Amino acid sequence: MERPEFNIEEVNKIIRGRRSMFIAQFKENDPVEDSIIQEMLENANWAPTHKLTEPWSFTVFSGEGLKKFADFQANLYKQRAEKNGNFIEATFQKFLENPLKASHIIAIKMKRDLRANLPVMEEIAAVAMAVQNMYLTAAAHGLAAYWGTGGPTFWPEAKEWFGLGEEDMLMGFFYVAKPATDRWPEGRRKPIEEKVDWVRG
Repeated sequence: MERPEFNIEEVNKIIRGRRSMFIAQFKENDPVEDSIIQEMLENANWAPTHKLTEPWSFTVFSGEGLKKFADFQANLYKQRAEKNGNFIEATFQKFLENPLKASHIIAIKMKRDLRANLPVMEEIAAVAMAVQNMYLTAAAHGLAAYWGTGGPTFWPEAKEWFGLGEEDMLMGFFYVAKPATDRWPEGRRKPIEEKVDWVRG
């Protein structure tokens, strides 16, 4: 295979221009084409992966699937909260309603191949890089997207519903929608010079 040529200006632009946009910024009832979501997932599949374990795995909710996810997380919240005596009706309603405002929600899963004998940090990092590829693809299409770790992300009871084993990990949810406005969020970063030490010679 010949070495590909890249447009470094466009590469810099997409990396530095990527933003998170949240539910309040979503345009509702105007779904993103499945082909774009498929492109995001295909690009996710090309993330770096030590020993080619490819630990990323995804469940995509759209259409009526969004309601299935909403019902699942709301009912699991209710079950857990009532058991602990800290049920909040507003939180329950948020779990029921917020997923329906997205076009697609992608559950982010890390499935370990224990035979590879890799540190779990490497597998988590590989999945995070897969998500970054989805982020960049969404931004290139002008879509609103964010990676959240709320809801059932850290609830052990959710693992089985997502087909995860004890050694696997639910790493959150990637929400995607068309933006409600053409305004693109401003970026905020401290200068890289404050975060780098050079050792020369």
